[in-house]
Amino acid sequence: MDGELIVDTAGILSWMGDSNARTVYSTGGGSRCPKCGWPVGDCKCSDRSGRDEPVPARIVAKLRLEKSGRGGKTVTVVYDLPRNQPFLRELAGELKRACGTGGTVADNTVELQGDVRDRLRPFLAKKGWTIKG
Repeated sequence: MDGELIVDTAGILSWMGDSNARTVYSTGGGSRCPKCGWPVGDCKCSDRSGRDEPVPARIVAKLRLEKSGRGGKTVTVVYDLPRNQPFLRELAGELKRACGTGGTVADNTVELQGDVRDRLRPFLAKKGWTIKG
């Protein structure tokens, strides 16, 4: 065969100059972000990851206690919250003040240092939220 073997940006192997070339194997090049090359679900540069969800009228706060991967330290996690960064930052500040502890926002969760579930439940119930966990 005359021509040149090439691999394009999607990982597709083809012959240059071959008019009958077809894709033989592909690893799903369409599932990657064209800007950064990361999988679309993990992409930080796409427009959809930057959008904030509207805050629903009825919020269900789920609580869990985590220890794994934290050097034995206990962390209370409030999870399955709306993906709205201004809302989450404000909520984290309110929860840290109410519990008298440190914490952070990660993805759509608020992490608080220590086991503060007993202090969180009445605070969130006063806000009119449904609490699970």
